Amino acid sequence: MAGYLDTYGVADQRRERIVKVSLISVVSAVLIVTIGYFTLRTHSQEKVMDRFFTDLGHRQYMDAYKLWGCPEQCRLYSMDEFLKDWGPSGKYSNPSDLKVEHVDYCDAGVVFDVVYPNDEFGLWVNRSTDYVSFFDTPRCPGRHLQIGAFLKRLFS
Repeated sequence: MAGYLDTYGVADQRRERIVKVSLISVVSAVLIVTIGYFTLRTHSQEKVMDRFFTDLGHRQYMDAYKLWGCPEQCRLYSMDEFLKDWGPSGKYSNPSDLKVEHVDYCDAGVVFDVVYPNDEFGLWVNRSTDYVSFFDTPRCPGRHLQIGAFLKRLFS
């Protein structure tokens, strides 16, 4: 026969377990959403930059030029100027030597810090149009959270 105090505290334990599971679920969901946001917010622009480098590698210069929004948007950057920079005898003629060091999320676009032998420059991809262009500096202005570099230093 069950005693009077056999069920004492069962309701409190159940409530504690529900609160603990709910709290862990909410924290986990917030963490997953935050990681997903910071991981995927530049995904579209990274695809554009990959396509640009692929077009250069396959010597499809007209397709790469179109990713600059040209010829419709380019009054000051003609196809001849583009080929002087990116063409077979251009300044950046070997696209396999182009290496992206950092990807910075800015207000209206994404800046790719590109390193080429003896040169470092920024490429900008506009988030609204997905057009590529040169950027004044290799990085977005302001401070940068260097989580990737911190983790590399920590575990290497």
